[in-house]
Amino acid sequence: MSGPSLPPAAFAAPELIQRLRAAVGDAGLVTDPQVLAALTTDWLGKWHGHAAAVVRPADTQEVAAVMKICHDTHTPVVTQGGNTGMSGGATPDASGAQLILSTTRLNRVRQVDPINNTLTADAGVTLAQLHEAALAHDRFFPLSMGSEGSCTLGGNLATNAGGIAVLRYGTARDLVLGVEAVLPDGRIWNGLRALRKDNTGYDLRHLFVGSEGTLGVITGAVVKLYERPTARATAWVGADGLDHLVALLARLRTACGERLAAFEMMSHESLALVLAHTPGLRAPLESRHAYHALVELADTHDFGLGALLESTLGSALADGRIDGAAVCTSDAQSANVWKIREGISHAQVRAGRAIKHDIALPISALPVFVREAEAALRAADPAVHIVNFGHLGDGNLHFNVLLPLDTPPERIHHATLRFNGLVHHLVRAHGGSISAEHGIGQLRRDELPLYKPAFELELMLRIKQILDPNQIMNPGKLL
Repeated sequence: MSGPSLPPAAFAAPELIQRLRAAVGDAGLVTDPQVLAALTTDWLGKWHGHAAAVVRPADTQEVAAVMKICHDTHTPVVTQGGNTGMSGGATPDASGAQLILSTTRLNRVRQVDPINNTLTADAGVTLAQLHEAALAHDRFFPLSMGSEGSCTLGGNLATNAGGIAVLRYGTARDLVLGVEAVLPDGRIWNGLRALRKDNTGYDLRHLFVGSEGTLGVITGAVVKLYERPTARATAWVGADGLDHLVALLARLRTACGERLAAFEMMSHESLALVLAHTPGLRAPLESRHAYHALVELADTHDFGLGALLESTLGSALADGRIDGAAVCTSDAQSANVWKIREGISHAQVRAGRAIKHDIALPISALPVFVREAEAALRAADPAVHIVNFGHLGDGNLHFNVLLPLDTPPERIHHATLRFNGLVHHLVRAHGGSISAEHGIGQLRRDELPLYKPAFELELMLRIKQILDPNQIMNPGKLL
């Protein structure tokens, strides 16, 4: 089935399709133009490509067979999970020569071990399915984000996804114990080890986590589970300065320790945007504040979480650190504030064309950075509309600029280059990163050499050349 190794020009497309069909069967190969059109466009509608076909292997062995064929024929491969990425990393180019390898049929939860607190699953299992599988064993998998019904385990690992629980549990990288991956030449690396301690050399799993499909295909993983939180306390806070929220975060860490599960921030402009474009939501506080925060404590037992949160916020109010606070007294109120936070991204899509900045900085640097960045943007364009929100607890801001819906594409292009340059220059000056949780993909690929040391990029390229000598894995992305 592998056939001889041939240069690309010597391998006709019909023969390639025939070999792929033999490897995965009719159910595993998609060539219908309408289906291809949906899978060759990212969900934001920003990147559009073409593909020779979509191959949907049913298990790791079929993935290995597909990769062997693609390696032999020098066929470029774009791995795709739920196609929910924000940086164009799972969208093929316009050549029509690239193959999409979809992991959606790799959808088995292989094992749940509640004693070891681990779960082993295929790469195509959705995040929502992981949550359900863990819950069925009275356990908790903490990775959480708005796209959890569609995004997949493999995609979450390949992009080192973040989400709303990083403050307490870390990113996807912190939650994975073992990885199974198929290398570009079709060899299978089985690193599915459910160990907290394994001091036997290089930790190869971390090569694939965050690699954005450029080193191989993640086909399965072992992830950490936790005791299921049964008690929560949620509050909404208003403050007149971002420095006040940073000070509140420090106070909550001291008072609440690991029970502090979330600390989400949004500016007044972000709150107004989501309320204007999402029916049924209302502002948690009557008074207007420059900044707002959603705070949540969680624990396996209710050791007076509500009282702890209320007393900590009360002392912050008395000290003038914050200017308003409301502790949720019902599940409906908690659901309302979380819908506000989770609705910002969709509100941006409805309201205009967002120039996105998914950035990370030291938490202590955030107030100064925001002041300088807002001043720089307004000096460039006094009418600029800034939508600033994010995971303040881990230093990740979505510091976006919103343009009107009818903005011409050429204007969007020039504004993007200008505003990205201003914001990312300040990010670097304050020791931050230009990509916190969305990845590099196509979006930041050309900018990356400006902000990442040349020697780091050289090391990354050397690793890729060793694992992917034919350069077939997700070309045009990341590197």
